[in-house]
Amino acid sequence: MGPRNPLPLPSGFTDAEAYIESLLSFVVSSSLFQTLCGGVHILEFFINEPGIYSTILPLDWRVFFALHDISDIIDLLTREDLDLFSSKPKDDEGEATEENSRSKSRENRSGWRGNSTLPPPSLVEYIRLIRIHNLNREVEFPNGRPQVAPLPLARHMSVGMKPKKIHEVEHLARYVTDLSINISSKTPYSISHFIDFGSGQNYLGRTLASQPYCRQVVAIESKSLNIDGARGMDVTAKLAKKKVVMRNKKEYRREAHRVDNVKIPSCPQKDRICNDSLSRPNSEVLTCDDKESKGENENNIHYVQTIIQNGDLSLVIDKVKNIPQPSQSQQSNTNPHLMVISLHSCGNLLHHGLRSLILNPSVKAVAMVGCCYNLVTERLSPPTYKLPSLRLCTPRLEQTSSACDPHGFPMSERLAHYQHAHGPGIRFNITARMMAVQAPQNWTETDCESFFTRHFYRALLQKILVDRGFFEGDRNSDDIMGRHNSQKLSRAGHPIVIGSLRKACYASFQSYVRGAVAKLIEAPLHREQVTRCMTDISDEEIAWYDEAYRERKKELSAVWSLMAFSATVVESAIVVDRWQYLREQQEVRDCWVEAAFEYKQSPRNLVV
Repeated sequence: MGPRNPLPLPSGFTDAEAYIESLLSFVVSSSLFQTLCGGVHILEFFINEPGIYSTILPLDWRVFFALHDISDIIDLLTREDLDLFSSKPKDDEGEATEENSRSKSRENRSGWRGNSTLPPPSLVEYIRLIRIHNLNREVEFPNGRPQVAPLPLARHMSVGMKPKKIHEVEHLARYVTDLSINISSKTPYSISHFIDFGSGQNYLGRTLASQPYCRQVVAIESKSLNIDGARGMDVTAKLAKKKVVMRNKKEYRREAHRVDNVKIPSCPQKDRICNDSLSRPNSEVLTCDDKESKGENENNIHYVQTIIQNGDLSLVIDKVKNIPQPSQSQQSNTNPHLMVISLHSCGNLLHHGLRSLILNPSVKAVAMVGCCYNLVTERLSPPTYKLPSLRLCTPRLEQTSSACDPHGFPMSERLAHYQHAHGPGIRFNITARMMAVQAPQNWTETDCESFFTRHFYRALLQKILVDRGFFEGDRNSDDIMGRHNSQKLSRAGHPIVIGSLRKACYASFQSYVRGAVAKLIEAPLHREQVTRCMTDISDEEIAWYDEAYRERKKELSAVWSLMAFSATVVESAIVVDRWQYLREQQEVRDCWVEAAFEYKQSPRNLVV
């Protein structure tokens, strides 16, 4: 039913089992990978001497990076053909040729990118190891069928969507529809409803409910504001009738004027009466009957407001059974066949969706695309934080920080019990998982300059805060890996979260410091400390820090690029874990992972 390979294997692997074993072995054995993926944090970059750059990277790497622009370094990590640096270049059949050898000799003499120094062999090997363990993200079409563009969304259907969202919705809508048709042709049941986990504004569900798909969709969302907004868009998309209220305007205005000019009694009972008289005056209120003039696709969408905390969908299924079935449908709602779908499920939501296939007999299939790995909880250890030594200590957090979440990562028993030198189980702390949502292959020069500047300013501000005594409590720099720290911290150990600032604050480091300090003073938690340590800082002192550390911005950019590039393997391991979980379940007939849309348009493109 699925593709020939159940995983989108990278080049060099033809067997999923061999790939998984190689992936897990690399994750637990490479000390540099473990350091770049969770072992360091950007806020620590300038705190200690020698700094992170010279501590974690070999000397020959640093010498090479000093000779090239950061854009060339990113190209080397993500795009450059590594065969240029191999000792035996190979032809298309994999054989070394005399012509390629001569070409290699010329390359060695001329160097790389206008410089005589070639990348160190150890750097080239590390890049190769990361690439060969990163799942393939290209959309493949089985059986050699030609690529067919999905049907474009009508203008009234794409209201509120950006081009990226339009691309995702168009492709995933066609994907899940084709999958449901394939299931109907190869199994004794057909999919009656799509269950959209975390529907948000319901862009995907609205597309599936309209032409040409015309499917029944149950949208599950926890926020009433999103549901109200989605219902409004349903009206625009002509999937629902706008509720029309007809009233006697003169009587309505008279009642409104009467309420405005009369002092409202303090009695709650009278308050209710007065408010009712305003919203429903004595005049007759007429509401258009929803059953009148229905279009053929109306009532295809049904909303359920609930918070999904596990894979048990019994309450949702009960509501599905009570949904009036369209007259043209041949299937009864008393025994629905459901497919759980989701476009970019945050955190554990995808885990709950996969478990719903096991826990609910009515759920026959799942097709889910995940994102926001930083919101995934941890199954094998207490929650990890970016800077555990700066964590706020309260009784509630002390209790939750010592608890493991059975719904967290890893899902599969294979990854949970994988044996290695550091003990059983594959673990990634929040820093590693947050870096896994980066997409260095899609970075542009403008993007790089923007976020490298933001990271440099934030790391340098952290250095100023430390130097000026902002953090009075003991700091445990060895705890950066995310190990739980039960040591009681002083008030000065509270984490510093600055968040976003106005665009003008990034015009210079001085503007950034002034903007960040002003924002921190507004927070009651930090007002006293910021006032004591930062309000007397002069422009000259800020300029000194900027000048003293400006040359090291490139070092920070190089480390950040290596962290983001390495974390592509973290995402691959998380996706493999989810597939492996399904593979371990006796109830699952078939499972696979494949790319549903273009990586350049949307890097979180793997559907499980």
